[in-house]
Amino acid sequence: METENRRGGRSLIPPLLAVNFVVYLVILGLASWSVNKFINGEQNHPHLGGNPSTSFMLIFALIAGVIGACSVLAGLILHHLAWTNHSLAATASLAIISWAATALAFGLVCKEIILGGHRGKRLQTLEAFVTISVVSQLLYVVLLHACMLNNRYRQDGYASSGNYHVGGGGAMADHVTGKTSSSTTVISSI
Repeated sequence: METENRRGGRSLIPPLLAVNFVVYLVILGLASWSVNKFINGEQNHPHLGGNPSTSFMLIFALIAGVIGACSVLAGLILHHLAWTNHSLAATASLAIISWAATALAFGLVCKEIILGGHRGKRLQTLEAFVTISVVSQLLYVVLLHACMLNNRYRQDGYASSGNYHVGGGGAMADHVTGKTSSSTTVISSI
């Protein structure tokens, strides 16, 4: 039972990733359909509509959907299965990039809503899913960083390499020998 309590964050990540994956797939579907209609010159389609910011929002939603889906797959395949320091670093980096791209698309969604005009049902649905994804991806980034900073999560394998240290410090551990040396010695030897 104690092991299950220690793994709280680890057990929250897969369901959140599943939700994020579905949300990003919907974003990809709606944004690609809408971009196709714009390319074909069908801006007056009853389910599309829009205003001058719509084309920008669609492109950034499409980019955010691709990066977000890649982030989710990396989180499920790379990090959740391995659960090491190295997979955490790679997954957290990609999650932050994904959240930034999604936040950019969300900013354009806000601009599109402020400008007003006729926005079709599919466009409004895309706006809603971009809003949902920016919040859920931020929650995923927060969970990943909680795993880095919380002692409870480091017991699940983050400290297994022997050199995990949060915050400033004057000592560094060698991967092979496990011995520590002061940072001044390391700097002076360079």
